[in-house]
Amino acid sequence: MNMKTVVVLLLLALATIFALVCVLLTRARAPSACQQQPSAQEEADDGHSRVFADLTPEELAQVVQYLRVSLGVPLADAARAKPSDNCIASVDVQLPAKAEVLRFLDAGGARPPREALAVLYFGAQAEPNVTEYVVGPLPAPTYHRDVTVQKYGGKVPYHRRAVTGVEYAAINELIQKELRKAPRFLAACCASDGTDLATITTAPRGLKSGDRSTWFVLFHGIAGSGYFVLPVGLEVLVEHGPLDVSQWYLRQIFYNGRYFPSTAELENAFMTKSLKVVVVQKPQEDTVLGSMRPLRSPGAPGPLQFEPQGPRYSVRDNRVTYQGWSIAFGMNPNTGPRLFDIRFRGERIIYEMSLQEALALYGSNCPGGMSTRYLDGSFGIGRFAYELVRGVDCPYMATYVDRHYLSESDVPRTNQNSLCIFEHDTSLPLRRHFSDTHSLYYGGLRKNTLVIRAISTLINYDYVWDFMFYSNGAVEVRVHATGYISSSFLHDQGTNYGNKVGPHTLGTMHLHHIHYKVDLDIDGQLNSLESHDMGYQTVSIPWSPENTLQQPFLRRERLERENEAAFPLNASLPRYLSFTGPKPNRWGHLRSYRVQVVSFPGEHLPTSSPMEKAISWGRYKLAVTRRKEEEPTSTSVYNQNDPWTPTVTFADFINDETIANEDLVAWISVGFLHVPHAEDIPNTVTVGNSVGFFLRPYNYFDEDPSLYSPDGIYFSSKQGIGACGANPLACLPAATCAPRLSPFQYGGFVNVSLGSPLDHRCEALSHRGSQVPLW
Repeated sequence: MNMKTVVVLLLLALATIFALVCVLLTRARAPSACQQQPSAQEEADDGHSRVFADLTPEELAQVVQYLRVSLGVPLADAARAKPSDNCIASVDVQLPAKAEVLRFLDAGGARPPREALAVLYFGAQAEPNVTEYVVGPLPAPTYHRDVTVQKYGGKVPYHRRAVTGVEYAAINELIQKELRKAPRFLAACCASDGTDLATITTAPRGLKSGDRSTWFVLFHGIAGSGYFVLPVGLEVLVEHGPLDVSQWYLRQIFYNGRYFPSTAELENAFMTKSLKVVVVQKPQEDTVLGSMRPLRSPGAPGPLQFEPQGPRYSVRDNRVTYQGWSIAFGMNPNTGPRLFDIRFRGERIIYEMSLQEALALYGSNCPGGMSTRYLDGSFGIGRFAYELVRGVDCPYMATYVDRHYLSESDVPRTNQNSLCIFEHDTSLPLRRHFSDTHSLYYGGLRKNTLVIRAISTLINYDYVWDFMFYSNGAVEVRVHATGYISSSFLHDQGTNYGNKVGPHTLGTMHLHHIHYKVDLDIDGQLNSLESHDMGYQTVSIPWSPENTLQQPFLRRERLERENEAAFPLNASLPRYLSFTGPKPNRWGHLRSYRVQVVSFPGEHLPTSSPMEKAISWGRYKLAVTRRKEEEPTSTSVYNQNDPWTPTVTFADFINDETIANEDLVAWISVGFLHVPHAEDIPNTVTVGNSVGFFLRPYNYFDEDPSLYSPDGIYFSSKQGIGACGANPLACLPAATCAPRLSPFQYGGFVNVSLGSPLDHRCEALSHRGSQVPLW
């Protein structure tokens, strides 16, 4: 073997050895799979939080079975019931009285009986009405009692009931029948025969109490895109008050600024050339205005939030615990998320925190837009909280929880994975300081928070409901608005009511107003309300009496009566407004929690409006009242279809009773004015479109409780910063691992019935989606 061959072989051997070493070193550095650690031990609950739990599918089915046997009247399945039938409209949990619950939770009393609230539509009675029954005890009911008069002072008139899917389907058939009477007009204006037009309901339904007539707005219906921004200029007013569907009819037709008594008259005006037609071509799927299809192919995956050793929170039944927090959670099918018995470090801070209503009030020069005042609770904020998309709606590795409900059907339904819970790193310090005087040190704490989230799709809009809990004892509640804008056909002086956002599309101005109930219990139920604000006073300077200065001082005031604590929507709140308990902290100040509202609302509907009383909660940014069992909610689902004679009027809650040392409730309104613009196409972003409030400890503790967080960081110039035991950041290399991601799946489209175009809101059945690789 010659020397040249030997050298070549040696080089090859060295290269092979080098490659093997590189592989071994790379493997050694590769992160291992994350190993989940058991959650931190939390305070035992013993199932106590179940007193607040939503009904299970089995309990819902038991209530339906009991009512069918016990009421003694024929009951149609609401999924098929005509307006002239009797049916079970909905079933939800009936929460026990607060006094009963507290005796059970705090004093060792008996567990309150578990009950349901059933809403029935009696269309087959001599005097049709809506009746509410409490049914119990669950899971094996033996009694029911009519609570309608007790709750509302009388029977609920039948015209106040919500519009059902069956009713929407019958309206759709009527509209299609009438559109067939104007074939030439439809072909000319919209390149349509009417069958491909999508329709959206408006509300309320009429102009006075007892009315049930609704404007429906027609749009080009393009599959896979938001037809809400594709109006064709045609709107119809449907009379659907009679119980006999055959007596329903179209009262008026609106097109491009003109009104007609019928579609036949509309067709005649077109044929005689007395009608100006604006040709709106049907958009193509690949160029449609409301398409959300991305305009570029996917790039590299973005940052991923995950827990190296598994979640640091624990979810059991309807209770979540996290770093001293304990929260019972649920979902009202009508009003949405509701939380109970919120405790921090073992002390109850909040008995109830729940969404009450979401109002969207529009302006337009078209009848549908100008008459719209949606009260979304009547449609179903909780019912239409669908499955969340992993990695977009919530972090990929969040905990996802199913929600069950019974509405417009005798069969319980499940919105799978429709509520998510996760710990969120905000990438911001909760607190920090770098010391460069006297001594060198750094101290800080990451601003991590536990988030409970649901997202509701209500016709065109999507609302993201967030409830956040921080390690310093603060609570943040926030709503983010997204989804599609509602629009009108642009004609005449339409831009007085919004901006042009498409060839024929007016993005109509509207208000979002959201209402919350917060029942704070600070050191017990007997609380008072105090305001702290500032003023200036001119004082003589002690060391130079001939001179003066303007000295800020603290102005303290206790608010004694409800009228003092009702703050108008656009008035300034005291800068510090606090619920105080009866006991002081270590420093002699009454332990308190501060209410801090973050909102930029539009103007409330004038009180001269005949329907304003139905939304009178919107008069106030914050109102504090004495808690009463007979005032459980600020509104009613029946207010939508009869706002002229509201079933519940919030303004009546404020009657100047004393609020000193009483059980108090804060009713909080947040909102904003939205004037749609070009960047709302294809749909609205959450950036800048979020409002909410904080509940912050104010002298409740003796010091910041986040000092006890395991995430605190401290090191000095005299201390090694690499000690894992003293500095959690030094532990990160050892904790580095690759998260175990389950395959992406989504079942939100499985077993979903779209229903009629009038009511596109889908009914998600219990399902499991198909799996596809994540990437």
